[in-house]
Amino acid sequence: MGNEQRLCLLPGELILIMSFVNPVNKSFCLEQICESNYHKLLKLIPDLLTLRETAIGLAPHNTTLHIAVIESTPYTMTVELSHCFNKNLVEYLEPAVKIRLYLDAQLAEVLNDHVRASVAQVFKNPGLSQEIMNYKWRLNYFLHKWLDHCLKKNYQFSNMSNYASLT
Repeated sequence: MGNEQRLCLLPGELILIMSFVNPVNKSFCLEQICESNYHKLLKLIPDLLTLRETAIGLAPHNTTLHIAVIESTPYTMTVELSHCFNKNLVEYLEPAVKIRLYLDAQLAEVLNDHVRASVAQVFKNPGLSQEIMNYKWRLNYFLHKWLDHCLKKNYQFSNMSNYASLT
C-alpha cells in the first residue's frame, strides 16, 4: 500500500495547473479520493447512514448546508449536498452535488453537480475511458476540497424536525 500511495502523492507525479491536480495513476487515485470522501462525509454528518429524508447543517457566520436522501438501498445511498444561498429573497441551493455512497465498499462517488451532468449523459461512447476518468476525477476532486472546507467550518447537522433547536 505504501508504494501505491506514493503513485498518488509524490510531487513528481502530480501536475498542478491552475490549482487542478492531475495524477498520473488516476484510476488508483480516484478510488482513494472516493474512499476519503466517504469518511469525510461521515465525519461532517455523523448520522448520515441513518438519515431518511433531509438534514440541515449550521455553522456560525456561514451559509447553511442541506443534505437530502434521494435513494437508499441495502448497499447504496444517494444524497444531494448543497449550500443554501439567499439572494433577493430567493434561495439557491448550490453546488447541489449528487453523491452515491457505496456502503459495503465505503466509497462516495459524485454522480453530477449543478453545472455538470452525469457521466452517462456527457459520454455516450464508453470507449472514451480517459475522458470519462478525467471527468469523474474533476467531480470527485471538487467534492474532496469542498468537504475539507465544510469540515473546517465545524457544521453541526440535525434533521429537519430538530432544525429549530439549532437556530
